[in-house]
Amino acid sequence: MYNIIISAILALLTYAILSFAAHLTWWIAFIAAVAVMLTSFVIISRIIMKKVEAILSGAMKDLQTQRVTSKEMQVQLVDRAIKELHEALRYEKWQMYVGGQVNASIGMLYYIKRDFNGAFPYLQKGFFKNWVTMGMLGVYYLKKNKHEKMKETFEKAVLGSPKESLLWALYAYCLCEGGSTDKAREVLERGLKKIPGDENLADNLSLLKEGKKMKMTGYGDMWYQFHLESAATIQKQQMAAMTGGMRRKVVRR
Repeated sequence: MYNIIISAILALLTYAILSFAAHLTWWIAFIAAVAVMLTSFVIISRIIMKKVEAILSGAMKDLQTQRVTSKEMQVQLVDRAIKELHEALRYEKWQMYVGGQVNASIGMLYYIKRDFNGAFPYLQKGFFKNWVTMGMLGVYYLKKNKHEKMKETFEKAVLGSPKESLLWALYAYCLCEGGSTDKAREVLERGLKKIPGDENLADNLSLLKEGKKMKMTGYGDMWYQFHLESAATIQKQQMAAMTGGMRRKVVRR
């Protein structure tokens, strides 16, 4: 990383000047060199991160503030945001984790517009603490029937973000989709140990123990972004449940 290299060079120059030119004792020169290295590292890091954050926030702001009147326009806005985010990749060699964060954001936008194959290379290079994009990567592996890679991805994700209820539920849901209901129950139990009393995890664990399917509607819009179950499908299920309830009331009368 350029930041580390530049800071190290400045530290060596400081040590050489103070030790050989100024004839100070080695330990004073060493302390000064370390101080210069840490200071330069922090300053460069802040400069780079401000530039990256400006690009990221600008791209996301465009998506949030623009009025979308058609699906075609929505795709155009996402494509423009992706193009803007690519500009931030020029800083990935300057600062640690910048590449991972930017790649994760690009991958997420590709995924949201259902270009899963386009999203994959970016999600794969994403930041493991970004649990949403790690979840998307796990779902991608599920869709490609790469169950071991899916588990590996989710295990890394829950290690980095152990307090995210939806992440644990998504992991369990994907295991169920892959035919591993027993493993899904174990995952939900692990999630409840990290987030005691979480209603969504507890309810879904009860459903699996009863031999029923998990229900993810409690997570709202956050759930829909993973494209495992469409909002339209869930609305149909809700309408069917309401209709059934109304019929039962009519029979009782």
